[in-house]
Amino acid sequence: MTQDYLHRIRNQALRERVVTADQAAQLIQDGMVLGMSGFTRAGEAKAVPMALAERARSQPLKVTLMTGASLGNDLDKTLAEAGVLSRRLPFQSDPHLRKAINAGEVMFIDQHLSETVEQLRTRQLPPIDIAIIEAVAITENGGIVPTTSVGNSASFAILADKVIVEINTSQPEGLEGLHDIYIPTYRPSRGPIPVMAPESRIGTPYIPIPPEKIAAIVVTEKLDSSSTILDPDDETRAIASHLTEFLKNEVRQGRLTNRLQPLQAGIGTIANAVLHGLIDSPFHDLTMYSEVLQDSTFDLMDAGKMSFASGSSITLSAAKYREVLPRLAEFKQKLILRPQEISNHPEVVRRLGLICINTALEFDIYGNVNSTHIMGSQMMNGIGGSGDFARNAYLSVFVTKSIAKGGKISSVVPMVSHVDHNEHDVDILVTEQGLADLRGLAPRERARVIIANCVHPDWQPALQDYLDRALERGGHTPHVIEEALSWHDRLRRTGTMKPE
Repeated sequence: MTQDYLHRIRNQALRERVVTADQAAQLIQDGMVLGMSGFTRAGEAKAVPMALAERARSQPLKVTLMTGASLGNDLDKTLAEAGVLSRRLPFQSDPHLRKAINAGEVMFIDQHLSETVEQLRTRQLPPIDIAIIEAVAITENGGIVPTTSVGNSASFAILADKVIVEINTSQPEGLEGLHDIYIPTYRPSRGPIPVMAPESRIGTPYIPIPPEKIAAIVVTEKLDSSSTILDPDDETRAIASHLTEFLKNEVRQGRLTNRLQPLQAGIGTIANAVLHGLIDSPFHDLTMYSEVLQDSTFDLMDAGKMSFASGSSITLSAAKYREVLPRLAEFKQKLILRPQEISNHPEVVRRLGLICINTALEFDIYGNVNSTHIMGSQMMNGIGGSGDFARNAYLSVFVTKSIAKGGKISSVVPMVSHVDHNEHDVDILVTEQGLADLRGLAPRERARVIIANCVHPDWQPALQDYLDRALERGGHTPHVIEEALSWHDRLRRTGTMKPE
């Protein structure tokens, strides 16, 4: 190993704690609770988890793993296949881990992303034994400078008994100064979080911990995984167009200006495409207060549309990584990465009045949204931060394509098979078919607007028939209760929601 990394460990006493990943993994014992960096495939510790998985193949052990959100580099897959994980929270997106979760082999706690460290801080969750944090550098006083995400790393490091730091030499040193680490005080005497605008800086550019807590340092050079978002297609462009026209009308009505309100968008192809659609809009001087800064964030900046973006991670496609990282000095003045309990904090979300755009798996005729479960039982990824934002947004928008599996499935159903966001937290629904503005509408009115605007033509007659028969029975939220989940039952039995 060369000594090129030494200048990144500015506390000289800590240089003596550099060890191999295998040696660091030996600190982890069966039954421990681990807190690890990583948020949507960005900034996760990369070497020690792999060494732990390799060790577990010959020396079985189980741990509870907490992260910020999903991990890259197939870490969740590797850990699940090695049998390391007994419990996982608060979010994941790996198909192999998902299979283990749905088989009951790994206990998964699906949490709002703002809540994990709050429960740790108040000892509602078991304490963290070891935190494993990827870093650009360690400061003279032992502060940890994160890489491409903050997530829950700061609180994990502060609350853990011991910390393992992975210095990743492939992460550019120019990332230093991008982060804003602010930790709320304890309740009930906590003061307001002083974020008054997306560009507010309220903390330190590093995670402050006593250097004696750092038990081991591992040097790595593995890159983040690139995002898996797809290019916009006809349907996602149509969704973006419907939402853009709606926002234009909000401006015409005097409820917004062409600066809009700060934007939040969930991770994924559809949300990214919707933001990308704002490039060809009249809106300007936009800002973002979100979790994940993805390709569209930087496309909007390059188009002169966005002036500032605050998030908790940077997750980009491979091509966009190659473009953005060499330009960090240019972008740094327009970006902040925060702990996720700040990026997702309900107090801040409501104060700033965000326009929040998140993705649904399905929604029903009354506006209830399922964003986590296939057929009501099979976990997909998790609720992530969508609930943090939807409940407190100025405008809560959910987007999805109207059909799936080549038209065998309607994304709009009589009743969702699982509720993540109830009708009270949903303002706007958008598919490629159109947009339903649900503000100020009673349930019966919502149903008519949703069926008329969001449903694929192949499915409109069936949903209208269901609503008509439900209305005959009456009720504030009318249902034919014995048929409410019949579409899902038919899909289970026949492979399609279409009538037999």
